Amino acid sequence: MTFTQLRAFALVAELGSLRAAAEALGVSEPAVSAAVAALRTDLGDPLFRRSGGGITLTPGGRALAVRARELVRLADRTRREVAHATSAGRLRVLATAGCAEHAAGAVLAAFSRRVPRVAVDLAVGTCPADALADDAADIVLGVRPVPAPGQSVDAVPFLRYERVVVAAPDHPLARLGALRPAEVAGCRWLAGPGGIEAGSEEAGWVARLPVAPDVERLGSEAEALATVRAGSGVMFALAHAVREAVRRGDVVRLRVEGTPVTGLWWAGIPGEGAATSAARALQRFLTTPEATSALLSGRSDRTRPTVRVELWS
Repeated sequence: MTFTQLRAFALVAELGSLRAAAEALGVSEPAVSAAVAALRTDLGDPLFRRSGGGITLTPGGRALAVRARELVRLADRTRREVAHATSAGRLRVLATAGCAEHAAGAVLAAFSRRVPRVAVDLAVGTCPADALADDAADIVLGVRPVPAPGQSVDAVPFLRYERVVVAAPDHPLARLGALRPAEVAGCRWLAGPGGIEAGSEEAGWVARLPVAPDVERLGSEAEALATVRAGSGVMFALAHAVREAVRRGDVVRLRVEGTPVTGLWWAGIPGEGAATSAARALQRFLTTPEATSALLSGRSDRTRPTVRVELWS
């Protein structure tokens, strides 16, 4: 069997027809049919049967589809590494929204100063483990990636943070003392584009509320904080990000039972040796004093790399 045959079959299994696979590959349908026929002969299995205008994979076909996707992704990753071995490499980073806004830019800028030959692409989105499994990212930052069955992810923590509940000084709850979670559950909650991010410690806290809050997502956590300062709603804010606003009296920290909530941001790469060298280098860098210094300073200057941001989910 060849990678060409495996790639063709992986697309047939994914798209459900020879014609769709041929269109995706930019080849003729007979070419795809010939590739699949060769696999059938080689493996001694029909792989799929036609049914109702589509196809139904045999048990052997389902097993081959999983393995074919893995091998095709590995082949594609190998081609990229070989192509970049003697030239500037490219590192695809996916960060969950909160981490992207408050941490990713600073650490990626510091990493690029140390490794200037690597160009960094930053995508902002959810489902970090899925991004690794689908080969949509080389490394994921933020909420800890939860691997799917059979998936291997090597994740290390690189930043501990605290989130606190804040409101405007004239908010009705600001005049009260200690608050029970039930007293804030019915408030208007504001957040950045990631909302209360699934898998985070703050999501666990919210899940224990007697009533799930209706969280309004805005374009950034900075925008959400500005709305809170204007007197509308409450939010889970990063303690260090609102420290000055609290000191100036622009917002107040509500003393809600169970807060502050302490969480971790993680750096995850494919396990079992499948990660690229650039992804491994960034993961190692994130645990160094230099990265910690960049995170604490929030440094952003002319050496900051060009980072293309897109939404991915």
